[in-house]
Amino acid sequence: MKISREFKTAIIVLGGILLFILGFSYLKSNPLFKSYRTYYAVYDDVGGLATGTSVSINGFPVGKIMNIRFLNEKGKLLVTFSVENDFEFSKSSKAVLHDTGIIGGKAIQIVPVFDGSEKSISGDTLPSFIKPGLTELVTQKLTPLQAKLGSMLEHADSVLSGVNTILDEESRANLKTSIADLKDITANFKSSSVTLNALLRDNKQKLDNSIENIEGLTGNLKDVSGTLAEANLEQTMAELQQTITGFNRVVEKIDRGEGSVGKLLKDEELYDNLTGASRQLEQLLQDMKLNPKRYVHFSLFGKRAKQYEPPEEEPDK
Repeated sequence: MKISREFKTAIIVLGGILLFILGFSYLKSNPLFKSYRTYYAVYDDVGGLATGTSVSINGFPVGKIMNIRFLNEKGKLLVTFSVENDFEFSKSSKAVLHDTGIIGGKAIQIVPVFDGSEKSISGDTLPSFIKPGLTELVTQKLTPLQAKLGSMLEHADSVLSGVNTILDEESRANLKTSIADLKDITANFKSSSVTLNALLRDNKQKLDNSIENIEGLTGNLKDVSGTLAEANLEQTMAELQQTITGFNRVVEKIDRGEGSVGKLLKDEELYDNLTGASRQLEQLLQDMKLNPKRYVHFSLFGKRAKQYEPPEEEPDK
């Protein structure tokens, strides 16, 4: 059976069309033998999202970005993407626009929500969310830091202006003089330290001997403290306390006029008698001194003794 030229031409054309469709689908990464559901998401800014970018769930590619176009005159962008029918999720699942790397690039990740709500179907518009990228996060952190840095620079400028105002020619000269004096003081300290090191080096033996003597004295004090600790100080203190108590009792008795010493100190009549006897004894000694012949008689011929005449009593001084 002969095949006509027209039939061959038709087969070639149909094969070319089929190959073109297969090649176009391959270039768009859309297999022909898989079924997809179409979803929509609305964003204010897609940040460079391109068609053909993969759509993932938990990091696994499940679809592609099919189309991006303006939704209205306000600038809203409608993103159309496909998801394989093998993956099901609820209508409340989010379509998150995120960065694919540090350098750049955007992709959509579906965050499935399993809350028991109605499952999504092809043609649904999913809630959209833009996840800040690394650049945006750095910008958000650097913006307040930049404001603070600007404020700090302004304060620093005002402080420097105040310093320039304060540091006039005289103040600068005084500051230079103070720095020079400080340099001299440092040099003196250095010289003193050198002298002190030499002194310590020259008297090292004497210092060692002094330290040894101090250690010996410490040992002696330790021995003395040990001896005192071994002594029966408690009994000695008890006996001393008893002695003090007895002495206090004796003093109390004397103060009350008890005993010989107490009576001697407290009896006024005895005091008066002793005072009178002392006065009479003094008068007697004075009379013996003035008139010794009244008390001592010496005569070879037996002179008659005169009768004693008491002296006139002198007024009390």
